Amino acid sequence: MPERLRCHVTVAAVLAERGRYLFVEERAGGRRVLNQPAGHLEAGEDLLEAIIREVREETCLDFLPEAWLGCDLLTLSGGAVSLRVAFTGAARPLPGPLQRDPVILATHWLTLEEARAQWRLRSPLVERSILRFQSGMRLPLESVGTLIATPS
Repeated sequence: MPERLRCHVTVAAVLAERGRYLFVEERAGGRRVLNQPAGHLEAGEDLLEAIIREVREETCLDFLPEAWLGCDLLTLSGGAVSLRVAFTGAARPLPGPLQRDPVILATHWLTLEEARAQWRLRSPLVERSILRFQSGMRLPLESVGTLIATPS
């Protein structure tokens, strides 16, 4: 019998403004890297709730999803796989003094070329999500799965 695959579900947001994309700077493997606002799906959340929360925590912005950009699998060390679902939309500042998640060192608005030239990307999926956005891919939010409770 084949071994069961361990899978982690993550979400990411591609936010674009005048040819620049919002990146978060964080540490991975002891190095500073760039990522989109992104993170893990938490218990009881659906994908849209997760991406709104992650953007808020990492950037102090209110994210308004408009479309999704597809999903990808990334092989992780140890044999697990990460399923990453990317979204795009608009963002606006949240009122009040807010604290960004302390793992986020800074935020940057950069072109993809600037990001590639000056930084290491956290994973190949960072670039892949931007390339999908640039290609015009926009999948309707109605086609994103929602959290369905198991009947008792």
